[in-house]
Amino acid sequence: MTAAPRPARSRSLGSIVARRITIFAVLAMVVQLVLVFVDCYLNENELSRQFLEQETDLLSAGLSGQGEDISYRLPDDAAERYGRPDSGYFARIRTDDGRVLFSSPDAGRAGHFLPIDLTPPTFWVRTLHPGKPLNLAGGRSVMFHGEGILIEVVTLGDPDGVVFEVLWQEVIEQMIVPMGILLVLVLGGTTFSVRKALKPVHAAARAAEALDPMDARSHLQTDGMPREVAVLAEAVNRAFGRVGDLIQSQRLLTSGIAHEVRTPLAAMKLELGRIDHPRARKAEADLDELVRFVGQMTSLARLDGFDHGAFRPERLDRLAEDVVETLAPWAYDRGHSLALEGHAAAPLPVAGSLIRDAIRNLVENAVKHTPEGTAITVRVADGRVDVCDVRPPRSAGPESAPGSPGADVRAGDRMGIGLKIVERIAALHGGAFTFVRTADGSTASLSLRTSTSENAPADPGNAGRATYGPVYAARDVVHTAELEGNTSPR
Repeated sequence: MTAAPRPARSRSLGSIVARRITIFAVLAMVVQLVLVFVDCYLNENELSRQFLEQETDLLSAGLSGQGEDISYRLPDDAAERYGRPDSGYFARIRTDDGRVLFSSPDAGRAGHFLPIDLTPPTFWVRTLHPGKPLNLAGGRSVMFHGEGILIEVVTLGDPDGVVFEVLWQEVIEQMIVPMGILLVLVLGGTTFSVRKALKPVHAAARAAEALDPMDARSHLQTDGMPREVAVLAEAVNRAFGRVGDLIQSQRLLTSGIAHEVRTPLAAMKLELGRIDHPRARKAEADLDELVRFVGQMTSLARLDGFDHGAFRPERLDRLAEDVVETLAPWAYDRGHSLALEGHAAAPLPVAGSLIRDAIRNLVENAVKHTPEGTAITVRVADGRVDVCDVRPPRSAGPESAPGSPGADVRAGDRMGIGLKIVERIAALHGGAFTFVRTADGSTASLSLRTSTSENAPADPGNAGRATYGPVYAARDVVHTAELEGNTSPR
């Protein structure tokens, strides 16, 4: 049976929540960014103060030495602005005792904006012309190896747009960094909380894959689920309960119909038995086929209502041995040989009655649709049963060539009721049924799910060797202890 293709998986609820939190957080950051930018840009006094702090921090990196040996070298990052004339920027750096360590070349144009006294405030800013771009002068005292150093700056028009660097630095320090940390914490906490809350939902989703309306133990657990999801799980349980009831009703209806049909068929067979005529015998044979067909239809309908709770650990070789012992005399009477080979090391959780039915259908199919003298072998391995037939050489010929109408009657019966029953039994056990023709016969294989019962140990008496059941040959009969004396060669 070919499994239906699964639909493409959608995103998990955790990823959806995380994505939406990220989107709204980014939107909030963009709005906040605009507000911060506008507020800082319009607040000229605050912008001037931040401008002076940034530039004095940049210039202080050029100090070196200590005491009387303090010297200054203009940093590379500031050389373009403060190291050439007519740049629009001026800087002067001096000690507390008035010794000038550095002065920009454009002293004549901008130097008169700076105070000449030796004891200015430790931090001061003066706006030269209101508005944008910035025109300001200011100074800031810094301590370097215990010495006070005064760094003074003047900008006329801010031609390099340093104010935008100031604004960006303010955005990073005051908004992006704290909001980024908050976003990570909120996103991580939300994702963790959602995943923890959905853990029972994930367990229910895995359990839903194995829901079986005919298994009384099969239902979704609602313990620990969020209330809204628990309501959905309970509705699913009720729906599966109703489906199970419908299947049980169908099973009872099918059994009732089969019972009602068998009674008149049995009466008809008794009446035909009293008629001594060849056509009556032909009618009896047709009636037997009809009875068998009704039985197969009943079996197929009952499989749809089978309760998986009836599975028990069973060894396949023991089940196959029961079938071979039962069918061996019948197969021998029809001129076939029937043998059992192999062994199963460990039990499998199966419905023993169904596995026997499947093996019996395959053996009966092999006996009925192969020529006399065919050797039929039931081979058992862990999780697998093969029914193989090897035909006698005399049956080979043009009429039995692969692909010819009479090559293999069972090939035409592949979709018949008997093999449909086997396919359905294999599907109920999580396995598959295959049928392969070979040059001298065919092989029907029933494979089952190989998950074994942990509590059912393998039989040590059969470990490491093959287990043989009764073998019936056309002229040489080997009897088991159970069958000895009950059959005789033809």
